[in-house]
Amino acid sequence: MKQLLRVLHGEALDVPPIWLMRQAGRYLPEYRALREQAGSFLDLCYTPELAEEVTLQPIRRFGFDAAILFADILLVPQALGQELRFVEGEGPRLKSINDAVGLSRLKPVDEIDEVLAPVYETVARLAKSLPSEVTLIGFAGAPWTVATYMVAGRGTPDQGPARNWMYRDPAGFATLIDLITEATIHYLSRQISAGAEVVKLFDSWAGSLAPEMFTRFSIDPTRKIVAALKVRHPGVPVIGFPRGAGALYPEFAAATGVAAVALDSAVPLSWARGAMSPEATQPGWPGVALQGNLDPMLMVTGGSVLTETAKRMVAAMQGAPYIFNFGHGITPDANPAHVEQLLRSVRG
Repeated sequence: MKQLLRVLHGEALDVPPIWLMRQAGRYLPEYRALREQAGSFLDLCYTPELAEEVTLQPIRRFGFDAAILFADILLVPQALGQELRFVEGEGPRLKSINDAVGLSRLKPVDEIDEVLAPVYETVARLAKSLPSEVTLIGFAGAPWTVATYMVAGRGTPDQGPARNWMYRDPAGFATLIDLITEATIHYLSRQISAGAEVVKLFDSWAGSLAPEMFTRFSIDPTRKIVAALKVRHPGVPVIGFPRGAGALYPEFAAATGVAAVALDSAVPLSWARGAMSPEATQPGWPGVALQGNLDPMLMVTGGSVLTETAKRMVAAMQGAPYIFNFGHGITPDANPAHVEQLLRSVRG
């Protein structure tokens, strides 16, 4: 069994598998060249041979233990009929949805494959072209995070527009969350059928939810997605990433059924291990593997602090099922040489 899959099935390895969030991206010169060739970010996502190549680039350069599909969490809103474009230097722009009229314009889930078929083709290509020891990870945005962009029409500092709708019209907002949830189940299921061996849910803005709303709009949709995928694809692990969840991480881990929890950089590994790993199990809950949570700024800084921090993290997680990764995605100003330094530090 592949190294990453062994950990996701609860095995503790002496040398943890490593992959990095946004490992294919703007910090790599080969990515920038291909991005220019593609013409636009969305063209890059929807052209299978180009998306395959972008996914493979960091595997060739660094030899990571896993490759994550090159795509974007906002392809699902676009597939549901929401207008989407990316503004250079500013990020995504969507036609915002904040009421029943906007909801009525969205497509049913059974029509989203018209847009997303190229993504499934990319997954199928990768399943054939990746080295045999490398695990293929598919992904989607978690419903709450996707909804924040759909409602605001862009990224916002506090996810205020979505939180406003959530409080003033809970039933209407829940309708949007339910639609995204069903679309996400379908989307991830199709990725798995095409060859993804693991899938990950990115709830990047989970930390903006108050505790009771965290349960309703982060935990509950994730639990529904995981349960549905377990029925359709038994044995395929799901990694959850409720970034910013803080003290609510253990509740998320225990309630959702995920195989692993990805940790942001603010979470102490020792605390997470004591609260969530299999050695800290509660009655009826076997615990989860942990993933994370190096500060990606160290890919800019490098130096002895990078080596010492990485080795300390590996030592802290000895004896527990653990995947080395960042607490957030790698930044465009990262130095590829520092990624190589990180791999040497982790693998000894």
